[in-house]
Amino acid sequence: MSSTANTSARPQGDPPREWHRFRFPESLYRWGGVMLALLFLSYSFVYLNIPLDRFLGMFGRIGQVIADRYYPPDIEYVTEPDYLASVVDTIQMAYLGALFGMLMAIPLGWFGSYNMTPSRGFVYPVARLLTMAARAVHETIWAILFVTILGFGMLAGVLALTMFCTGFAGKLFAEEIEAIDMGPVEAIRATGASELNVMAYGVFPQVRVAFTGIGIYTWDVAFRAATVVGFFGAGGMGWYLKRNVLQIETERVAAILLSIIVLVLISEGVSAWARSRVARAK
Repeated sequence: MSSTANTSARPQGDPPREWHRFRFPESLYRWGGVMLALLFLSYSFVYLNIPLDRFLGMFGRIGQVIADRYYPPDIEYVTEPDYLASVVDTIQMAYLGALFGMLMAIPLGWFGSYNMTPSRGFVYPVARLLTMAARAVHETIWAILFVTILGFGMLAGVLALTMFCTGFAGKLFAEEIEAIDMGPVEAIRATGASELNVMAYGVFPQVRVAFTGIGIYTWDVAFRAATVVGFFGAGGMGWYLKRNVLQIETERVAAILLSIIVLVLISEGVSAWARSRVARAK
């Protein structure tokens, strides 16, 4: 009776589940891997000389430091016209960096996709190498490099964000192109169409929504990075943060950090709304 009920409750066509325990040597591999991970973790704590007692008491000290040095935040400082102008500069720097980075990432994504690259022996590895090189270097390192070459200012920040966004979006673009259905592409190629027509009518309709979502996410990430690269001489809000940190103006630092958090939350909300609109367009 019960077996009949269980059979009727199971969806038709689904195979019956098979329950089994880990047996030797699977159990040995499993528990051996867990023991090695725990052993490596314990060795890391000992080798790095991490004081666990200080770590556990850190949260109380953080609250005390914030209350003594960073409270109350100097809200009037972040409402001054000069600081508000730096906020606009940061938004513009993020926008330009994301725009130029995506313009460079689109051809890199095309050449770096294994199924659409013009040459798998030369163009593909070169495009992948350039993408990985741009992505491997942190945006702060790019900012320091361009500030050293070009001097202080937003140009160095825009170029740093451009390199960062090129590596970030180029990898995602290439992966989206590699996941397309090659049927329409081969059909269009069979008509003798050029590679530009193949891109416009065979590839782009399949990746249009994904590319839009990647572009929105790239701008969101670029805005977060723009608040950091200014700390290294690229201008914007980060320059005010660095100046007040060096001058130990802790209440102003607290206000700047709060303004950055508010702006990031607004950016996150706008980008989430835009991504939801793009998702509904599929």
